[in-house]
Amino acid sequence: MRFNTVNQHQSTVNHAGANAFALTPEMELYSAVVTTMLSDVTYENADQRLERIRELAYVVSPLFLAKLAVYAREQMYLRTAPVVLVGDLAMRHNGDDLVSRTVSRVVQRPDEITELLAYYQAANCRTGTKKLNRLSKQIQKGLAFSFNRFDAYQFAKYERKAAVTLRDALFLVHPKAKDEAQQAVFNQIATQSLETPYTWETELSALGQQVFAGETAKRKAVQAKWHELIDSGRLGYMAMLRNLRNMLEADIDGAHVKTVCALLSNERAVRNAKQLPFRFLAAYRELKLVNSGHVSRIQQALEQALQASTANLRGFDDNTRVVIACDVSGSMQKAVSAKSKVLLYDIGLLLGMLLQANCGNVITGMFGDSWKVVPLRGKNALANVDAFYRREGEVGYSTNGYLVLDDLIKRKHHADKVMLFTDTQLWDSTTGNQSAKNTLAAKWLAYKQLFPGARLYLFDLAGYGQAPLRTQTNDVYLIAGWSDKIFDVLQAIEAGDQALSKINEIGL
Repeated sequence: MRFNTVNQHQSTVNHAGANAFALTPEMELYSAVVTTMLSDVTYENADQRLERIRELAYVVSPLFLAKLAVYAREQMYLRTAPVVLVGDLAMRHNGDDLVSRTVSRVVQRPDEITELLAYYQAANCRTGTKKLNRLSKQIQKGLAFSFNRFDAYQFAKYERKAAVTLRDALFLVHPKAKDEAQQAVFNQIATQSLETPYTWETELSALGQQVFAGETAKRKAVQAKWHELIDSGRLGYMAMLRNLRNMLEADIDGAHVKTVCALLSNERAVRNAKQLPFRFLAAYRELKLVNSGHVSRIQQALEQALQASTANLRGFDDNTRVVIACDVSGSMQKAVSAKSKVLLYDIGLLLGMLLQANCGNVITGMFGDSWKVVPLRGKNALANVDAFYRREGEVGYSTNGYLVLDDLIKRKHHADKVMLFTDTQLWDSTTGNQSAKNTLAAKWLAYKQLFPGARLYLFDLAGYGQAPLRTQTNDVYLIAGWSDKIFDVLQAIEAGDQALSKINEIGL
């Protein structure tokens, strides 16, 4: 199946008022889903994004919708958007077991059972005391399978006092226990008697209830608790990533720092943890606030973890000439979620620097009002993001992406691949003229006349639903997402596939 066919593109305008092209429904849904945590962004709030996703979900085929839900959960490491997709799939599709198979793939944590039920009741406008009645049989079947996947510790770890509890879900889904041990767990859920799990939150919370002789005794107890948590082997990768600053402030010793670094940089651990790259950037920045001699060692472990995530990226040897341009405009200065300090700006820089670290012949730079090449040393992606940050404001805050190509044309620089990391809301602020002259589309046609074999890649970081030029024509490709898995899509395109081929390949 080929989704992104040329004849479906229609002219439109972007949020800046410049000419743009609408994406096909499949491409628009893909880009909207993999670039959101359903939080407000510059041009679209969370409710608007949710509504747009739901509208598109009723346009594309049920099979594509199911595969996209699995892709977003398994490859892009998202949680909320896949729940929305599978919930809407259940409301529009029946007659086979596609929904239950999709549910079983999307639900990978116990709290996603309750999250799916909560979304399903809200989307169906259910109210009153029996708002969870009349559950889709296929959702029920898929969730029954999900109940069989988890043990007592996992259920206890993710149990929450929310509108829908695990107890509610158990009574609604009626899963059949696979053995007596699991039946005992289901009984504990029913009687709300699951044991308090051993996690860093529960352990430190219990420690906080104790009375100490003084601050010195308290600090030693906290240090000992972190040593215990690290030694236990039960401190998960994400928990370790989130608590690096807390560990150093607790003054953990060198031996435990070494253990933490070994886990952080372990390739298998990195793959299993399925963390979005910007989580490493957030941890890296938090370390700057700590006065500890161990900071540089942990920062290097974070660099190694990121390098491991793109270790298999191919096709960028010393003979492949690459230009990487990062959008640092005002619309990119928006946090990815209400609780995050990470901006779209950060994601663009980080993904660009991850790619830069794998290129042997590369020019990197940033664009806003103007375009500026930023020479970089070494292959440390996180450190290079910081190098860009120190130059924040040098190019202004507009979105004149065409200036990247304009410069390459004037210098007759031959690039095999030109890559823009952007929210795609490009326009011409230098003249205020929205004619066809100063557009990415016009400049790309001119560049292709000089270098017919060049390719242009737009890495869409916001998913607003438009592109500044036609994709899939003249070697122009759009890739969306915040995960390092976008480079798998890049490589698929390099091999001759479509941008959505990775989604279409998913088996259900």
